Amino acid sequence: MPTDPSDLLTARDQAREVRALYEILEERFNGRTWSLHELMIGFTNDVGYIGRLLLADEGTWAIEGDPRAELRHKLAESMWWTFVLADRLDIDLDAAFSDTISTIRTGLEASISRPETSRD
Repeated sequence: MPTDPSDLLTARDQAREVRALYEILEERFNGRTWSLHELMIGFTNDVGYIGRLLLADEGTWAIEGDPRAELRHKLAESMWWTFVLADRLDIDLDAAFSDTISTIRTGLEASISRPETSRD
């Protein structure tokens, strides 16, 4: 399933715009913007919550509200965090994603094309 690079570019630009709005509030309330470490803590907090939402979606963890709607929100927010972190680290996420997926695909295709060996 090919990904249109313009979709990633649009998402990156939107992430930057939203981050800029957060920075205005951080300056107003904290006198400074969040450090890289604070951004990472925010991201890991959301990723941890995704784990609980998966449990809730399976019915093994009770939460208020709709687990699917929360999962949709938190997964999208995690993409936002990824763009924010990549931007702060000056990583071209578009190129990194393309290169990484290509490497993974090549490795998987090579594994699949090898004859199956005995599992004795």
